[in-house]
Amino acid sequence: MVSIAMAEDHQMLIDGVKSFFEYDEDINIIGTVNNGEDLIKLVSLKQPKLVITDIRMPKMDGIQATQLIKSQFPHIKVLALTMFDQPDAIKQMLDAGASGYLLKNSGIKMLSKAIVTVANGDTFFDPNVAFNFMNDYINENVTVGKSEKVVLSNREKEILHLIANGNTSKEIAKTLFIAKTTVDTHRKNIIRKLNLKNGNELVKYAIDKKYQF
Repeated sequence: MVSIAMAEDHQMLIDGVKSFFEYDEDINIIGTVNNGEDLIKLVSLKQPKLVITDIRMPKMDGIQATQLIKSQFPHIKVLALTMFDQPDAIKQMLDAGASGYLLKNSGIKMLSKAIVTVANGDTFFDPNVAFNFMNDYINENVTVGKSEKVVLSNREKEILHLIANGNTSKEIAKTLFIAKTTVDTHRKNIIRKLNLKNGNELVKYAIDKKYQF
């Protein structure tokens, strides 16, 4: 059985996850907290096999908490469950020692798959995260979740709006106050998610789907 400690500042999400796994014979949530500092205390006290943590939390964020957990208890696995799909956030969590990265809109069944995968010593990635920034982390022991529907982040939708209105990557970067390389990465991820062939098809898609203002 996989014993789990969970840190999440939205109690409703914790309650939903606990309810789903309440009668699961293979997954046991042994404790939940609402901030990073309490997560460290909980892990020290109960020594779970796996930790599920959000990134942005009060008192201590998930990145700092993961670093501390892995330094003190390297055998404990960490799975990030967050709404942040930015490459920087993903890289920071992986560098901190997380073995999985899952977005909150992925669904409870994918969470179950991620838990089992990470608990077994492998790595799990949400299908909608930015793989361009994770070449150093992908190998034969990595599982990528499968999603039946395309999920675009709010940032990707913003970029589609700007693309539909004829903006270049440089112009988009200036408008959104981000680096041009970040815009290019988002473009690649959108193309991959939508199963498009190139930038021209991306522009056509953005216009056809009425992303113009």
